[in-house]
This record gives sequence, structure tokens and C-alpha cells, in this order.
Amino acid sequence: MAKIPASSRQVLLLLTIRAALSQMDVPTRSSYVMAVVTEAERAAAASFTSVPRSLAAAASPALAGVLFAASYRAWPLLICGTLKIAYDLLLLLQFRHHKPPEER
Repeated sequence: MAKIPASSRQVLLLLTIRAALSQMDVPTRSSYVMAVVTEAERAAAASFTSVPRSLAAAASPALAGVLFAASYRAWPLLICGTLKIAYDLLLLLQFRHHKPPEER
């Protein structure tokens, strides 16, 4: 069996860690959104919060390909990380004082 180079092992480790951490906000966000909207608004709220993430996930491989082709090797990672952090912080800032009905 061929040996895996150390750099590839490091990349695999980081990719595994990223995969484990990258979707941590989804269940919390979904639960919170369902708690703060009325029952009649839940379907619309769920799609309103899911569609932008799906569109971004669909467009990101093309953008990453363009950046990789232009020899900006680290840019896709930096852009994705920055957008993810900004998204999570904006959610926190927007809703930190808005409590679900059962916590009021």
C-alpha cells in the first residue's frame, strides 16, 4: 500500500475538522427560526433561510475554480471562511436580544 505524504494527511485532517464544524449552526438556526415565527410562517421562514445557503453552495465551486485557475490558491479558502464567520456573526448580532416565546 502506498504511503500518504504528510502534507496530504494534514489536508485530510483539516478537511475532516472543517466538515465536522462547518454545519454546526444549521440545527441551531433552524430550531431558533421555528421558535420565533408563527406556525403559519414556518414553511416560508425555512425556505427563506435555506435558499441563500443553497444558492451559495451551488455557485461556490465555479467561483473557486476561477480563483484556482488564476493561481489564487488560498483565496477560495479565505473568502469562504470570511463569509461563514460574517454570516454567523450577523445572525448573532441580529437576533441576540430576540428570545423565543417559551423563554420570555
